[in-house]
Amino acid sequence: MSGMLRQAERFFEACETGKGWEVCREFCHAQATFSCQAAALADVATLEGYCEWMKHLLVTIPDAHYELKFMAEDAERQSVAAFAVFRGTHTVPGGPVEPTGKTVASDYVYAMVFDDGRIRHVTKIWNDTIGLQQLGWA
Repeated sequence: MSGMLRQAERFFEACETGKGWEVCREFCHAQATFSCQAAALADVATLEGYCEWMKHLLVTIPDAHYELKFMAEDAERQSVAAFAVFRGTHTVPGGPVEPTGKTVASDYVYAMVFDDGRIRHVTKIWNDTIGLQQLGWA
């Protein structure tokens, strides 16, 4: 496994288990950017902001976990893609509505761009509408 792929996998694990920026920053440039064409993340432009968003989300969905389906690198373009399914049940207050007890199984992709061995940018490809509807949030 290449160093870039290893870094991507370590970042992915930390972010998706709600470790927040405190842990995730080890794998990223300090000013790493983030983008996602989903309304739920419309105001998030930094990777730090996204990692903290995930940390908060996992408070309201304490059984949250991911199922990694695919991860691959494109060394020429210094990029790694990861495809996974996010799963969990909204059981704790803190979301946009009181706990619904509903579950989510939401597909998503991270496209991670590296520079000097660290993540410089992440694009998340995610249909937030479907996921939020599954949770009873939309």
